[in-house]
Amino acid sequence: MSPTPAAPSLPCLLPLPRAGSADTGFTVSVASEGLLPFAVARSYWIYHTPSQVQRGHHAHHTLQQLLIAVSGRLDITLETPAGEQQHFVLDRPDVGLYLPGLYWRTVGFQEQAVLLCLVSEPYSAASYIRDYAAFRALAAAGHSAGVPI
Repeated sequence: MSPTPAAPSLPCLLPLPRAGSADTGFTVSVASEGLLPFAVARSYWIYHTPSQVQRGHHAHHTLQQLLIAVSGRLDITLETPAGEQQHFVLDRPDVGLYLPGLYWRTVGFQEQAVLLCLVSEPYSAASYIRDYAAFRALAAAGHSAGVPI
């Protein structure tokens, strides 16, 4: 079994291996051992989200994710507890956004987008930070993004 690569400390785009051609179509596989910096404990997808609706509006303490736009376009804004923001556009199914813990996320869906999420931990309501003020207060307590609390 291949070792899991070290987790990046910052969000980053990860190219995903694809096979095929424009003539026959493509296949993307993220189940390859050693590809992700975490073992996938669960997966889910979000679809049929109207373009005027933004999803997310939360962070996680330590949970890691890989976000993939398997169809359409996603506009993702990330924020650290200190208020630093990053913006990513996902519009290719062979590129994922790695997301470590402690990043507040907002996701805008366009073009009938489908978001696939691969997640490092089983579902737990306790893993979520849903209160924005409490999230921002983590900066005052000395916690930074990508560092478990």
